[in-house]
Amino acid sequence: MGNCWFRWEPSVYRVSSNAKSESPKDQSPSVNPREDDSKLPSNPEEVEILRRDSAANPLIAFTFSELKIITGNFRQDHMLGGGGFGSVYKGFITEDLREGISPLAVAVKVHDGDNSYQGHREWLAEVIFLGQLSHPNLVKLIGYCCEDEQRVLIYEYMARGSVENNLFSRVLLPMPWSIRMKIAFGAAKGLAFLHEAEKPVIYRDFKTSNILLDLDYNAKLSDFGLAKDGPVGDKSHVSTRIMGTYGYAAPEYILTGHLTPRSDVYSFGVVLLELLTGRKSLDKSRPAREQNLTDWALPMLKEKKKLLNIVDPRLEGDYPTKGVHKAAMLVYHCLNRNPKARPLMRDIVDSLEPLQVPEEVSAEKTIIEVSQFPAETKTKEDSL
Repeated sequence: MGNCWFRWEPSVYRVSSNAKSESPKDQSPSVNPREDDSKLPSNPEEVEILRRDSAANPLIAFTFSELKIITGNFRQDHMLGGGGFGSVYKGFITEDLREGISPLAVAVKVHDGDNSYQGHREWLAEVIFLGQLSHPNLVKLIGYCCEDEQRVLIYEYMARGSVENNLFSRVLLPMPWSIRMKIAFGAAKGLAFLHEAEKPVIYRDFKTSNILLDLDYNAKLSDFGLAKDGPVGDKSHVSTRIMGTYGYAAPEYILTGHLTPRSDVYSFGVVLLELLTGRKSLDKSRPAREQNLTDWALPMLKEKKKLLNIVDPRLEGDYPTKGVHKAAMLVYHCLNRNPKARPLMRDIVDSLEPLQVPEEVSAEKTIIEVSQFPAETKTKEDSL
């Protein structure tokens, strides 16, 4: 394998899903490049040495030639989407690709080298995190490619794409209330798992575009490039450069850089509010007072009569009123300005469980392939 160097240079730090750079001392998990040249692992052998102490999941180190076979030489009609990191392609691993590998549909995320806002450090963070964490509500990382300048991640294929593209689509049918609560429940279980892991993890970029759905609308968290090891011992928070996506990031984190698991809880509240209202967290196409979803909706969440006026009209009233009230109160508590007053993710899971309505989702329904990963979004510099 050829070398694939990581070059770290001073840059303008931004809050964005696509501008994910931070200083070496802030990077997690346990990615500590030497201060003289900031050189990170340059081939699969070195990646595996770094993973050795914490890796629980076996990952396949693909060659770039194998990825060309898997994606049909990165055919344009195989492209699922793209963003600041580069492009994502649908692919299929055949049994004759390599001995011992089972046939599997995959999503291949190709980082765009020097043109990518997301650096190699974030690529490595995702390899490390998803190599040591395994849960039904976390997307499964199958493998990676580190060859010459190539940085590629290979995930399980999620047939229905992101929650963002399903919830706000103009061509797909509106998601029923039961499906929305199923998604919220699954995503909450994923976050609760991270927060309660042996080494707690703060996800830091929880949003609808980072929640992927399989054929049965099971929600799985993806994109761990900004994830951080949580505070341990008597520490109350982790101090970091401010990273994430404006509209979802907790206000105290934006102000102080102090990151806690309750920062994720705030972001969860925003996503649950999006599921409730069918509106985006930030939408400049709306009237000025309605552009910021939390500012607009928060005052109405506790008023039963006004609450029903902000529920997604595309549901056409087909939802349980009591369930809507309970979901709204959960949003209200998650968005508390005082982070210590927000519920724990395990309590949120318990609150969402009674709101689950069994509903069979037919695998025969038409699947429209949409981007599994976020498209370009504005940075905090642009948004604030």
